[in-house]
Amino acid sequence: MKQTGTQSDHSRLEGLDHAGTGRVFWNLGMASLCERAVARGEVRLSEAGALVVTTVQSGQEISLVRVDDTARASGEPLPETVSGYASVLTRAQFEALKTDLLAYVGRRTLFGQDLCVEAGAGQRLPLRVLSDQAWHALLSRHLMRPCEATDMGETVPRLTVLCAPGFRPTPETHGVAADGAIALDLANGLALIAGTARSEAIRAALARLIDGPLTDAGVLPLDGVAAIGTAGRVALFLGTAGAGKSTLAGALARGQGEDGAPARLVDGALGWGEDGLVALENAAYARPADLARLAHEAPGFGAVLENIALDPASRTPDLAEAANTDVSRVILAQPSTDGAREPKLGPPAQLFVLVQDASGALPAIARLNPAQALAHCLACMDATPALAELYGPRLHDLLAGHAPGCWLVNTGWIGGAAGVGRRVSLEASRRLVDAAQAGELATGDWRTDPHFGFEVPTALEGIDPRLLDPARAFANRSAHDAAARALAGEFAARLARLETALGEEARDTQPGMAVAAE
Repeated sequence: MKQTGTQSDHSRLEGLDHAGTGRVFWNLGMASLCERAVARGEVRLSEAGALVVTTVQSGQEISLVRVDDTARASGEPLPETVSGYASVLTRAQFEALKTDLLAYVGRRTLFGQDLCVEAGAGQRLPLRVLSDQAWHALLSRHLMRPCEATDMGETVPRLTVLCAPGFRPTPETHGVAADGAIALDLANGLALIAGTARSEAIRAALARLIDGPLTDAGVLPLDGVAAIGTAGRVALFLGTAGAGKSTLAGALARGQGEDGAPARLVDGALGWGEDGLVALENAAYARPADLARLAHEAPGFGAVLENIALDPASRTPDLAEAANTDVSRVILAQPSTDGAREPKLGPPAQLFVLVQDASGALPAIARLNPAQALAHCLACMDATPALAELYGPRLHDLLAGHAPGCWLVNTGWIGGAAGVGRRVSLEASRRLVDAAQAGELATGDWRTDPHFGFEVPTALEGIDPRLLDPARAFANRSAHDAAARALAGEFAARLARLETALGEEARDTQPGMAVAAE
C-alpha cells in the first residue's frame, strides 16, 4: 500500500494501463485534502470549516451502464433480470471509454485513496478510488474505512473506481448518450465515472462493485438503517424511499440513549452476514432534512456539503433551504476516537419493514412470520426474479438463524387513499416501533388479518384503535374490504414473479404489501 501523502507517476497505477506522466497523491489525510481542495478552487469553506461544493451543473443526467462481453451493439434492450442499468456496452466500447479517459487524466494530478470494506468473518475487501478532484478523495475517505498497512500490505485492490468529471463520453464512440456515466466492468472490478462530479456517482459505483464480492462472502448487501441501543440490541429498518427509516431509527436510538449509555445510528449501506450486521459505509451520508431531524451536530471541519447555498457574508450554510432538494447532500466523517468506526453491529433483534400504503387498507403495524418477512423484504428491495434468486435463499437463512422479531410498519395512509384517508402520524409510528422494540406489544391480544394473513395488535395505550383496524376508519367496511382485496392481489402478482426464490412456505402466504406503497 502507498504510504500517506507520497507521490508517484501514473505508470504505477496497479490494475490500470499506463496513464501518462501526471502525479498521484496517495492516501492524503483529511487536513491535507481540505487544504488542496480549497487551493485548487474545487470548494468553498463554510464558517465552521466544512467544504461546500457545487455539482448540480455537472452531469445532470447520469447513466449507469455495464459492459457485457456478449453484447453486439449499444442500446440493446436489457433483459428483465438486469436491475438498474440504463444499457449495456460492448467490450470494445468500454475499452474505448477506458482508453480515452486514461488519456484525459494522463497529464492531470490524481488523488488516490486505498480503502477497505468489512466483509464479515474477519475478511476485508480492499478497494481503491482515484479522481482528479481532491474533495472526491476526502469523500471516499469519509464513505469507506481507510485501510491500514496491515489491512492491505502490498495487495493490489480487487476493485477500483476511476473518476474524471471533466471527461464527456460520446454515444458514437463510448455508447453512452447521457451527460455523465458510471460504466462498470464487474468481471474485472473496475468502475469508470465520466462527465459528473456528484457524490452519488462515486457512492453508486462503490456499492455496485462490492455487491458481488460481498455476496460471494456470504454477506447480503442492504440499504437501510440500524439503531443500536444501550444494551447492544440492534433494530434494522428496511423499506421504500421516503418511508421514514432514518426518522424512526433516529428517534429509537435517541430514546435508548437517555440513560447516559451510548446509542448508535448507522444509516446507509449495510451488510448482513452470519455474524450479524456490518456497516459498509463509514460516514453519515444524508439529505439536509434528515440531518436536521436526526439532530446531528452542525457540519464542521472536513464535512462535505454538496449543492447547499452559503450566506455570502457569514458563510453559514442554508440547510433549511436545501432540506427538500434532491441533489443536496451532507457527508460527515465519523469520529475515530470513540470506537464509532467499528463496523460490526451484531445480529438484529428486531426487523422493521417500512411501507407507505397509498390505499389506506393496511394497519399501522403488523407482526410478520419469517416467510412473510422474506416476501416483504424482497418486495421493498424491488427485487427482479434474478436478484430474488440470488438474495432470497441467503435472506431466508439469515432470518431463520438470527430470528429477529419482524414487523410491517405502514407510515402511509389509513382509512382511504391519499387525499381521502389520513396520514399515520410520526408520533404514532414512533410509539408503535418503541412498543415493538421494548416487548410491550407481546403482552397484548392479537388478531389475524383476513386479507393479508399477518397478525395485528388489537390495542395499545395511546394509539387510536382505527390505526390498528383500518376498516373502522373507512366510510364502511365493504369499502375497506375492496381496497384490501385489490392491494393483496397486487402483492400476490408481484410474488408470483419471485416464485422460485421465495420457496414453498413463502409462496403459500398472503403477507400483504409493498406495491401500493411505492
